[in-house]
Amino acid sequence: MTRNDDRTGHGIYQGLTDYGDAGFARYLRRTFAHSTGRSIELLEQPVVGIATSTSDFNTCHRLQPGLVEAVKRGVLAAGGLPLEFPTISLGEGFLSPTSMMFRNLMAMDVEEMIRAQPMDAVVLVGGCDKTVPAQLMGAFSAIRPAIQLVTGPMMTGRFQGERLGACTDCRRFWGKYRGAEISGKTIDQVEKNLATTAGTCAVMGTASTMASIAEALGIALPGSATAPAVHADRLRIGEATGRAAFQLALSGKTPSHIVTRGSLHNALRVLLAIGGSTNALIHLTAMAGRLGLSINPAELNELSDTTPVLVDLKPTGEHYMEDLHAAGGIPAVMNEIRHLLDLDVATVTGRNLRETLNEFDQAGHDSVVQPFAEPVRTEGGLLWLTGSLAPGGALIKRSAASPELFEKTGRAVVFTSLEDLAQRIDDPNLDVEEDDFLVLQNAGPRAAGMPEAGYLPIPRKLAEHGVKDMVRLSDARMSGTAYGTIVLHISPETALGGPLALVKNGDRIALSVKHASLELLVPPDELDRRRALLLAPAPAAGITGYRRLFHDHVLQAEKGCDFDFSLPVPTAGTMETMIGRGRMPLPDKQSG
Repeated sequence: MTRNDDRTGHGIYQGLTDYGDAGFARYLRRTFAHSTGRSIELLEQPVVGIATSTSDFNTCHRLQPGLVEAVKRGVLAAGGLPLEFPTISLGEGFLSPTSMMFRNLMAMDVEEMIRAQPMDAVVLVGGCDKTVPAQLMGAFSAIRPAIQLVTGPMMTGRFQGERLGACTDCRRFWGKYRGAEISGKTIDQVEKNLATTAGTCAVMGTASTMASIAEALGIALPGSATAPAVHADRLRIGEATGRAAFQLALSGKTPSHIVTRGSLHNALRVLLAIGGSTNALIHLTAMAGRLGLSINPAELNELSDTTPVLVDLKPTGEHYMEDLHAAGGIPAVMNEIRHLLDLDVATVTGRNLRETLNEFDQAGHDSVVQPFAEPVRTEGGLLWLTGSLAPGGALIKRSAASPELFEKTGRAVVFTSLEDLAQRIDDPNLDVEEDDFLVLQNAGPRAAGMPEAGYLPIPRKLAEHGVKDMVRLSDARMSGTAYGTIVLHISPETALGGPLALVKNGDRIALSVKHASLELLVPPDELDRRRALLLAPAPAAGITGYRRLFHDHVLQAEKGCDFDFSLPVPTAGTMETMIGRGRMPLPDKQSG
């Protein structure tokens, strides 16, 4: 090697500081690289960065260090140089006011660290709910070859002969406790048996849904979404991911070569077939937006009407993620709906989807993955609603809802904030009946960071009389592990003066799953009167730093709650074409 070798575009020589002397810049970088004790032969190889998100505040990622070592083995065996680097971590149960507020912060961290550091490809290691979308959003914007590796779900626990898994069973037992069906001693015993291993939630919550979507998009290895965190398969997948990342580094294929309109279509099909989390639609929208793609609500409903739920797994079924892994994982699901998929799309394996699926068994999935002709439910799990109460849209997970509540008109019982909800929901004097609609305001992205507060508890006075479900509406989200007849993501949110802000106690609201509609049955002149009395949205007084950035620039749910400045700016002459093809929404300057 000569001192004047021009290696500025590869390996550790990317992004050299310009001192006006290119040879000195290379010399200086090698000087500090030698301090790592690696041989010059290894330092000259293609670099695979490994973005890690280990944290004591993120119990889902407890075994991530061992998984990272498996990735390094794969990279080294393939001939590359693995270099690990940290990013922030989003532990779902330990962030206030909500992890959703910090998804975009992690995406910024991942994007800038990939872009700023010398690497030819990157492995994104994460699993907890907002981590995977944050990593992929950042990697998509960084325009560098990337591959996702999830940490894997928990194994189930046991209690009195019953299998338990966080966190659908958490909610089921807490509902029993609120309804006075079980004692405080019993709920304390249950608590210790719900999450007994490292890993993400053991059910098809947001973490497992995003892992499945990453695989369906082709940005993660086939068969990689479902292996439990404590299973040897997880380490084998880690090693294989390291090898695949090295090949990506050689090919130079960035996410835009893999995540296309066709793979986005496939991901939506899989989301519906697995009965996945409502959160996934927000995240997938944000991820797609980073590549100039969008999700058309009408298309989502069309896909939902023609994609049956095939996975019998909690919260919409009876099994757990470890069962899905044993039954063949996401490839088993995709093979059952392969006639609905675009099989020509690329994957990170270097082969197209048809070739990768052909490597997996197409039969014998037992009761977890049902045959296409014998689905768990004949229609997909998610449905996009529109109407006078939700002109920007709303979402219902019909696969986790009560069919007897699908076509219903009810009286609104309004809670004006999260604090109001907490103070009054269990008040024995609360004016509420089983057929009422519970309405929560001011829990959207601008007002509260959009927490998972849409799973409003059944008022205690009703729960103690056996009421298990009611229609509940809000501009918030809910956990992917939750269930019930819950309408979420109502847009525009209350804080922006959307129709949800106009709802008063006693108003009549009509929900129709059949017509995909949500209507506020109040005369237009009365709504105009109420609108005239609304106060202007409050400025971000007293808010500084990242939270000020979030407040000022977060978009609404139908745009993925990304930041307005994070979306790619189309070049002249392309915007009209993208809009015409339904790939991009009309631009506006709405900050919320």
